Amino acid sequence: MFSHPTSFDDEVLPHLDLLYRVGLRLTGDPAAAEDLVQETVLKALRAWSSFRPGSNARAWLVTILRNQFINTWRKQKRAPTGIDPESIPDQPDRNNPDPEGRFFAELVDETVTEALDALPDDFREVVILSDLEGLPYAEVAEALAIPVGTVKSRLFRGRRILQGTLRRYAEETGVIRPREEQR
Repeated sequence: MFSHPTSFDDEVLPHLDLLYRVGLRLTGDPAAAEDLVQETVLKALRAWSSFRPGSNARAWLVTILRNQFINTWRKQKRAPTGIDPESIPDQPDRNNPDPEGRFFAELVDETVTEALDALPDDFREVVILSDLEGLPYAEVAEALAIPVGTVKSRLFRGRRILQGTLRRYAEETGVIRPREEQR
């Protein structure tokens, strides 16, 4: 059916981890991210005949993933996850000598993730692709179909928003000293 399925595997499979990480950042849910990646790969397979060999497969796949997210996932509201009271142990876990440290590490991740999720979509996409996934500006621009200058501008503004949002949290947790103490 397709002229070069081996090339599809060679071009697409190396990027599955990246697609999953971006999908997870966009959806906030591992199962939804897996579904999003599966739909992305299926769309890529269906459109494989339009892929230009030698072009940037990673940016092409991220573009498909992003469009799939916009068309499907963004319309669905994220439901908050509840805590099952039965899953909370009565006694401390003797195999984990530092449960408070683990809790603190998870809290930091959750707070940062919430700040990232609160960014306007245009800024969040650029921050995820550039800062979290390490894509070069040119690839981010290609994936989002925007000029490189717009990528830089949105990245700068997104970082500023995150900095403002997370500053108080960083001061409260002792990651940075409050401004009064820095003088």
